[in-house]
Amino acid sequence: MADKSIKITVENIFKIFGSNPDSVMDQVRAGASKSELLEKTGHVIGIRDVSLKIPAGETFVIMGLSGSGKSTLIRHFNRLIEPTAGKIIIDDVNVMNLGEAALREFRRNKISMVFQRFALLPHKTVLENVIYGLVIAGMKKAAAIVHGMEQIDLVGLNGFENHYPNQLSGGMQQRVGLARALATDAEILLMDEAFSALDPLIRNDMQDQLKELQARLHKTIVFITHDLDEALRIGDTIAILKDGELRQVGSGAEILLNPADDYVERFVRDVNRARIVTIGSIARPAAQLACSKVTAASCKKLLTTQEAIIVTEAGKPKNIISREFFARYGSAGLKSKKSETDDVACINQSATLEESFSMLANSDEMAVVIDEGSKPVGVITPKVVLKAMARC
Repeated sequence: MADKSIKITVENIFKIFGSNPDSVMDQVRAGASKSELLEKTGHVIGIRDVSLKIPAGETFVIMGLSGSGKSTLIRHFNRLIEPTAGKIIIDDVNVMNLGEAALREFRRNKISMVFQRFALLPHKTVLENVIYGLVIAGMKKAAAIVHGMEQIDLVGLNGFENHYPNQLSGGMQQRVGLARALATDAEILLMDEAFSALDPLIRNDMQDQLKELQARLHKTIVFITHDLDEALRIGDTIAILKDGELRQVGSGAEILLNPADDYVERFVRDVNRARIVTIGSIARPAAQLACSKVTAASCKKLLTTQEAIIVTEAGKPKNIISREFFARYGSAGLKSKKSETDDVACINQSATLEESFSMLANSDEMAVVIDEGSKPVGVITPKVVLKAMARC
């Protein structure tokens, strides 16, 4: 049985463009480069052996420069492009096995797409554009209007439903495209460079709106971009492609702190890590010990495997006993530590490095990292934060 938390599985997808793709597959599998294959055979490698697992309810960003294969890959998900080899499995169904009628139904109900160019019908109003697919699919117009207005309200265009596309700004037109995609109630939303044609300020607004919508709707969103800042801002997980090959998959923090190769390293070199990397991603694990159980013996045992002990009372952070403290003061220092309650610094795990600066500046050498319920999840030091910023 497949993992129910995984919505989309991409298995060993290859896409070769040319007159006879199957004839060159052996060369591609053997490692022929994109330039070599083009020179020798006239075929072009679009995608080479890409495999991915995309969790349900996540914003999964596929990014890369022009020619990296990102738009080619996303068009395999709804079979706008047929692969040369490989599988796309969505909810245990191999999309490549769908017949014409089943594929049409799949595209209509399971998956929606938002393109870079808005693709609105210029002679139809905002509302008519939003409900166009619903009416074509057979929904009664009255019901379609009610549902369409809900989507228009959702993307902040209430009051513009009777306007025509040429009466709207670029950002507003893209909101219409987004409302049209949402109107189908599809579980998966494919967004191919959806904001790339927008001015920077409008683009930022659309990114914020997408994040707000996702927080409410929990769609599975596959978002294509060439902009690393955009990927880091909206993506739960990011996949980086180069020349049709997958170079790295991970969270923004994982990619920034541990680039997989020189290409990814160059790609992320100029990013301000302090505004992206969260404290939780670099926190060091720490054992938890109830205040009543703090003894020299218990501390000595735990400090052999943990960097620090978070001393807790009723599950809340109370104090920290570091290895250095215990080595210096031993059991004599435990009494004062056990009674102190007000001086321990706490930083939420979702805070960025930048947001932690003031707290760390006013704390002793170590602070407690807590979750949304104020329970301790680890410890952090200014030195660790500085290393993360410099990626030493």
